[in-house]
Amino acid sequence: MEGWKNWSGSVVATPSRIARPRTLDELSRLVAKADKVRVVGAGHSFMPLCETDGLLLDLSELDGAVEIAPDRKTVWAPAGWSLKRLTAALWAEGLSLINQGDINPQSLAGATATGTHGTGAELGSLSTQTRGFRLITADGRLVECDPDQEPELFQAQRLSLGLLGVAVAIRIDVVPAYHLEERVSRMPLAQVAERIDELAAATRHMEFWVFPYSDDVIFKTLHPVPAEAADETLGKSGEGDEDTFRTICDLCAALPVLTAPLQKLMMKVAGKPARRAGPAFEVFPSERNVRFEEMEYEMPRAAGLPTLSAAMAHIRKRRLPITFPFEFRLVAGDDIWMSPFNIGAGASISFHQYARMPWKPAFAEMEAVLADSGGRPHWAKRHNLTTADVHRLYPRAADFLRVRTAWDPTAKFANAHLAQLFGI
Repeated sequence: MEGWKNWSGSVVATPSRIARPRTLDELSRLVAKADKVRVVGAGHSFMPLCETDGLLLDLSELDGAVEIAPDRKTVWAPAGWSLKRLTAALWAEGLSLINQGDINPQSLAGATATGTHGTGAELGSLSTQTRGFRLITADGRLVECDPDQEPELFQAQRLSLGLLGVAVAIRIDVVPAYHLEERVSRMPLAQVAERIDELAAATRHMEFWVFPYSDDVIFKTLHPVPAEAADETLGKSGEGDEDTFRTICDLCAALPVLTAPLQKLMMKVAGKPARRAGPAFEVFPSERNVRFEEMEYEMPRAAGLPTLSAAMAHIRKRRLPITFPFEFRLVAGDDIWMSPFNIGAGASISFHQYARMPWKPAFAEMEAVLADSGGRPHWAKRHNLTTADVHRLYPRAADFLRVRTAWDPTAKFANAHLAQLFGI
């Protein structure tokens, strides 16, 4: 029996079968015959979303191609393609995604099904860019949905956690291909907090990282530039050196007491002013090779910086050996039923721990702090929501579950984690 584990190694599954169908007919037969089905992309979910003892599907080899709309404002994209593959294919056609995050191995279907996002005060998650879906439903049928045909299925599928069917193609917004300039620098956290609205308005994308025991941040912006401003050879992001950071994490794992002094030492050389510019699809992603476990909470924008301050204060007070920095981003609000950002303009705080260090006790403590301001967790990252929490935080949860039941009455697409989370 072929085993499976996620990127961080914290989720391990032994599905009865892992299948990599090449045609829609093959996929349809597999789904129709299976009792339980989950789909895996790059395994970047830290929650057990892909865990199953049934059929685990990998759609990376499924036949498909990008179909460009006549007005070139949307494309039908293969849902199982990685964002890396998709964005390169779009660029070859003179197109780009409106926004994306800082890693690109995830499948398009996995990223949209979990509400994955980048940063930008006026930019929503990848889920907000979807305009239609082609799904293999529980009985093996191919169904298409959009705001006009099967509108409730479309609304639920915009952020579905894979509970409605197997997405095989997604219609998504695109824009003419553009170039981005990345700038990285070190700034005092107090200065960033004081100028946050100004900084957010000055560039299309803004984010920063701050280590729990440092008072400075690594501040990063991305902004569109003309093609002639791009570098002939695009270098690595100026965020920092991965090998050096891994060495520091290993030292902290061996001697946790070194965490605070090593972070302060590291920030004396981190965040040196750096610039690079190139095609958007090459500038958005950064190297992420040091394995970690992650929790992320989304909250009303006004609560973002106060929550970050409280989280850092908690770590310092408890002297917790947290080796990774917090990541702080801004994301636009949306109207998606199960989106953490459907409460309006949001701030996103990501909390990480080195995969080789204990993380569960610290995550339990930190979740209480991050949730205190009315925050909602990223569905694919560590959280401890209950069914009651889901209904309390998401007024449209009942509608989502009603649609789920209508399209998958036997809960074929629900694994143990999702059944418990949603009371299925």
